[in-house]
Amino acid sequence: MKILELIKKNKYVEEIIIGDDGGECFLKLFSKTKPVFIVFSWGGGWDHVSASYTNRCLTWEEMCIVKNIFFNLDETAIQYHPAEKNYVNNNPYTLHLWKPQNEKIPLPPKEMV
Repeated sequence: MKILELIKKNKYVEEIIIGDDGGECFLKLFSKTKPVFIVFSWGGGWDHVSASYTNRCLTWEEMCIVKNIFFNLDETAIQYHPAEKNYVNNNPYTLHLWKPQNEKIPLPPKEMV
């Protein structure tokens, strides 16, 4: 995950609040959309960002912007689809990005993605 100073300087970041192992903020991605609510953290060996609108999920393009605000361009972050018994759904419009801090994420061959 990017260092906090770089995240704070991003032109999309508004109203940032910092806690012990992360924070929250709003992102204003496009002039005609509502702000995206973000919660981010780096505790427990994981970097994590959740992103949500109040009325819909983010698009692929919007999630790419979120990823690039919080993670370096050479970092891989992933969205998990866990076993159904492990679902936690506090908001139907929230998407999450995860990156383990001490492990490399295996990737399929580039031509398969």
